[in-house]
Amino acid sequence: QVQVVESGGGLVQPGGSLRLSCTASGSISSIGTMGWYRQAPGKQREVVATITYDGDTNYVPSVKGRFTISRDNAKNTVYLQMNSLNPEDTAVYYCNADGLFGTPGNYYYRLDWGQGTRVTVSA
Repeated sequence: QVQVVESGGGLVQPGGSLRLSCTASGSISSIGTMGWYRQAPGKQREVVATITYDGDTNYVPSVKGRFTISRDNAKNTVYLQMNSLNPEDTAVYYCNADGLFGTPGNYYYRLDWGQGTRVTVSA
């Protein structure tokens, strides 16, 4: 009922930058905190950064000072500006959000995971 589409990934050299986007569309009543997550090969998915509706942000220590999360509430979109990328940032990046989704009688409060967007940092 709600589609999540991540984009912006790709292959980048160490030290480079990428900007990820994620848009949710469909049966959305409200969206609260949005976040970016990543899953590196052979590792569990981890949270990278979160942003509340009002713009308060949190980052995992390994990306603090290099990544910036932002959102456009009117577009149900969250962004992740990634600078000074290093090989340890290689992963599939996903977004998710809390909120009120679905239709009367079939509401849910957490989005299903999308397909993600792959980020590869390599020389």
